[in-house]
Amino acid sequence: YYCFFMIIKVKNITAEATIIIRHQVLRIGQPMESCWFDGDLLDSTIHIGLQLDNIVVGVISAYNKKTDLFTENNQYQIRGMAVLIDHQKKGFGEKLIDFAENELKLLTCNLIWFNARTSAIGFYQKMNYMQIGTPFNIEKVGEHVVMFKKILA
Repeated sequence: YYCFFMIIKVKNITAEATIIIRHQVLRIGQPMESCWFDGDLLDSTIHIGLQLDNIVVGVISAYNKKTDLFTENNQYQIRGMAVLIDHQKKGFGEKLIDFAENELKLLTCNLIWFNARTSAIGFYQKMNYMQIGTPFNIEKVGEHVVMFKKILA
């Protein structure tokens, strides 16, 4: 029998390390600069990468950002959730979200929210996120909905 093991690590990474994955998954055909988001370089922002044999194949970022849609005080917005195409549908997205939720609990976050592509609603619902409001379009990116989860820190 042949058996091989891949080493999977989920850990905090730099903002710069998220850009190439964001570009290949979320901003195909757009300039690399479009992959930098407001708040990427703030100390309060968390960037997380999933490494497969020391190569980053998935990323997610969390920003300490409040929206008026919710009353919770310590809100974080997730952005830039991306897993390389060849590595999708293998549970890596769930691992990134789980890690992010655990990191945010340590920061006494009580609500996570984000703009989800409508094609990803089912994925997030499986992880107990709920939709609020109606779909809206983000120019050059596509149709999205706001999704959220209350976190018990």
